[in-house]
Amino acid sequence: MACNVGGIERPVRIVLGVLLIGIGVFAGLPPVGMGVALAMGAIALVTGAIGFCPVWTLLGVNTCPIDAGKKS
Repeated sequence: MACNVGGIERPVRIVLGVLLIGIGVFAGLPPVGMGVALAMGAIALVTGAIGFCPVWTLLGVNTCPIDAGKKS
């Protein structure tokens, strides 16, 4: 699994994931809204933490620095 999420996008995804999870838990949304917020937050948090997004692979997007995926 090569890195395709990098730069400023990783911390933005992590912060967005934490915020969406917090909204899902504490905002008093209806069950469907809570489920959507929690799912989207979990996806954003995990993709930001591991640096890989399957959707970016399908779309051919790569925001990782050039040398980040190479091993020494």
